[in-house]
Amino acid sequence: MSRAGQRLAQSARHVTASALSATTASSASSTKMATAEYVPRIIGGPNTLEHRVYLEQNGKLVSPFHDIPLFADDSKTVLNMIVEIPRWTNAKMEISKEEAFNPIKQDIKKGKLRFVRNCFPHHGYIWNYGAFPQTWEDPAHTHPETKAKGDNDPLDVCEIGEAVGYPGQVKQVKALGVMALLDEGETDWKILVIDVNDPLASKLNDIEDVERHLPGLIRATNEWFRIYKIPDGKPENQFAFSGEAKNKKYATEIVHECHAAWKKLISGQGGRVDINISNSTVKDSPGVVGPSDDVYKGIPQDSRKATAPIDPSISKWFYLSGHSMQ
Repeated sequence: MSRAGQRLAQSARHVTASALSATTASSASSTKMATAEYVPRIIGGPNTLEHRVYLEQNGKLVSPFHDIPLFADDSKTVLNMIVEIPRWTNAKMEISKEEAFNPIKQDIKKGKLRFVRNCFPHHGYIWNYGAFPQTWEDPAHTHPETKAKGDNDPLDVCEIGEAVGYPGQVKQVKALGVMALLDEGETDWKILVIDVNDPLASKLNDIEDVERHLPGLIRATNEWFRIYKIPDGKPENQFAFSGEAKNKKYATEIVHECHAAWKKLISGQGGRVDINISNSTVKDSPGVVGPSDDVYKGIPQDSRKATAPIDPSISKWFYLSGHSMQ
């Protein structure tokens, strides 16, 4: 990591409440309460096949996909986000759709743990990357503007604040805009958000504010998604809307659309047998289970271990000349 990156990381770790603006102070207090409710139950060590991050609320298992509310306030302007991948890290962590209570685990390809490569000048993920709970990109629905079906996942989220998160963290964020990645023929929305506790939160209210206060970040985000699979032998990714980042209004519409799709899924009407809908709190869902159920009792207790070493090749830079921004 560069010296500038190290300084930024140190700064992010030392953000204090005094740095918050007056307009986000009330959100900050509620954010702390909401975040404290969810505690990771960690199995195994990072960078291992058995590693899992489950979530608990008041000692009870909850699903980060289904139980954590999408909306964090009554006005539905503040949203809960699940951090899967902290900024500047490489492990491809994601909510497991197939396992009971949907733990966060590292993606596996051909029996090996998956890491994203460092495409110069980017190191790992350049934001806190994660998902919105209680959302689903329906693969049976073709979006009228992207002309592609959903990717069968929760909505992806790029949180652009300065504080580095951790897997399983529940952040309160507000939407700023959205990009539409076309990933192997599927619509893969990327919602750009800011942590409501971030010092810049009061100044970032729509997509044009991002370019004003964080110049170059939108272009870097576009480039990152276009090129990140190239080192693994795949072609450059494509975007809908010529790579344009749509505004807050558009992003909010996508969030509500995918929340409505999730409601169909969790009620058992989604027609999906490949998604585990076990949960603790969603009324009238056929997936509700309690502590006495075998599915619940089958989840292991916290058994965290030290982080396993990774192959040094993961730190390699890839210089992709000819793939510069257009």
